[in-house]
Amino acid sequence: MWRRASLGRAFGWLWAAYAVSAYGTGLGFGAFSVVAIMVLNASSAEVAALSSSGLAIGALVAVPLGPWMEFRAKRPVMIVMDVVRFAALASIPLAYCLGALSFAQLLVVSIVTAAAKIAFTAASGAYLKTIVPADGLLVATSRFESTTWSATIIGPPVGGAAIGLLGPVTTVVVDAASYLLSALGIIAIRKPEQPPNPGKTSTRRWSDIVEGWRYILAHHTLRRFFFNTMLVNGLIMATEPLLSVLMLSHLRFPVWEFGLAFAVPCIGGLIGSRLARRIASHCGEHTVLRVFGTLRACWPLGLAFIQPSLAGLVIVMVTQFGLIICASIFNPVFAAYRLNNTDTDRHARVLTAWSISTSTSIAVITMLWGLLAQLTSPRTTIALAGVLLLGTPFLLPRHVTMPKPASPIPPNEESDLSGDRARA
Repeated sequence: MWRRASLGRAFGWLWAAYAVSAYGTGLGFGAFSVVAIMVLNASSAEVAALSSSGLAIGALVAVPLGPWMEFRAKRPVMIVMDVVRFAALASIPLAYCLGALSFAQLLVVSIVTAAAKIAFTAASGAYLKTIVPADGLLVATSRFESTTWSATIIGPPVGGAAIGLLGPVTTVVVDAASYLLSALGIIAIRKPEQPPNPGKTSTRRWSDIVEGWRYILAHHTLRRFFFNTMLVNGLIMATEPLLSVLMLSHLRFPVWEFGLAFAVPCIGGLIGSRLARRIASHCGEHTVLRVFGTLRACWPLGLAFIQPSLAGLVIVMVTQFGLIICASIFNPVFAAYRLNNTDTDRHARVLTAWSISTSTSIAVITMLWGLLAQLTSPRTTIALAGVLLLGTPFLLPRHVTMPKPASPIPPNEESDLSGDRARA
């Protein structure tokens, strides 16, 4: 019978750190765009450039971080990246109070936080595998996934209300503070970190910088998942701003209905992440990755059929709910699979390469789809994304290589893995 697993105090603190930063990010969702529009009177082109340039340039800045992190302790890297994000975000309300805030500052902060996020994600993924046994990774990644979706449900509506009551930089202050609290949570972890492989050198060469991509492309199943996730994430995210234009500008949906259309379906993320482990245990990871990897690509085409009525609102909510529940089942199972199928001395480089590629694909496809929408219409480009998504399941591997057997846990570590509650 399925029962709640305990993954130890170290994971408990990591989960707490992740949760506080996730809720801070949820509250600060869209804050840069709000500040750019309300404070700096930025145009729609400048807002789009702020979003896509931050992702693309931040990803480029993060390229050398993978090999830099690989042979270093991961906890200090995570702490530093949280402090960097705190300092960068805190500079915005400070400049606002001094009357010195500029679009250039917002762009720099966007780039710095994007690069720091990639580095933190890679370091935390590599660190997670050192504190959680292989058979506990799916539990851990499912908890991260459910935390992400609960923050997505609660954060944006509360953040919007806070901006309305207290001003445009309010949620930036909260988001900055959340990274400081996250750093304190990681500092509170007392379990000694396993040292990097002493047989490896920390000297960086060009070959180290591209090692993450080389490893992914040489691995048959990871390679196919890599191209699949880049294309799926890029096409889904590229439709988000176009859907906003279609619903708010063309179809004249009230703002509250628009917010409702995206907030309610996020409940599917909580449901899916809770079910992921049980479904994987019952059907097998291979089946979950194939079935839900396919299903998550089938929903977005429905967004091309929105109409200005209650029926149109229902179409958006049902489509988004189906997409989110399938993605939230696929994501934690795949995250655990990727960790279990990556050599320990390549975790940071592989995860960094993956994050950089995903961020870049989202930025490039978003800019391209924005241009296509200018030449055609938002509805046409949303439909095109939906049709292309239907072809992405062909990139999924037909046979999923099962994880290598995990090495036994040293006796002195077993007690640490059966302590408290877990983290994300």
